[in-house]
Amino acid sequence: MRIKKGDKVVVIAGAYKGKVGEVLSVSLKNEKVVVSGVNMITKHNKPSQANPEGSITTKEAPIHVSNVALYDSKKKVAVKVAYEFDAEGNKIRVNRKTREALDKKASKKKK
Repeated sequence: MRIKKGDKVVVIAGAYKGKVGEVLSVSLKNEKVVVSGVNMITKHNKPSQANPEGSITTKEAPIHVSNVALYDSKKKVAVKVAYEFDAEGNKIRVNRKTREALDKKASKKKK
C-alpha cells in the first residue's frame, strides 16, 4: 500500500471529495484508511453506571484506500507515488512527476 500512517491525503471520490486530512490508521487486510475529519459517523452509547445518561459521539470511519490520494502541500494537488532506490540502496517513495522524495527517512536496505 502506498499510503502510510501520518501522510497527508486528499479524498478523490465520495461525499467528502476534496477534503484534506491526515491518515490516523491503516488497515492492510481490508485496504482501508481512517482520515481525520473525513467520513464522520454518529455512535449512540448505551447508558451505563459510569455514564448513566448515555451519549452520542462522532468519530471517523474507515474509507477505502482507492478513494484517497497523497496530497502535495506546496502545489495543493494530489500526487501519484513511485518507488526508487537512493544512493545507499534504500527503497523510498517519490512523487511521480517531480521525483521528489516523500519519506523523511528511508526504509530498510534492500538485500
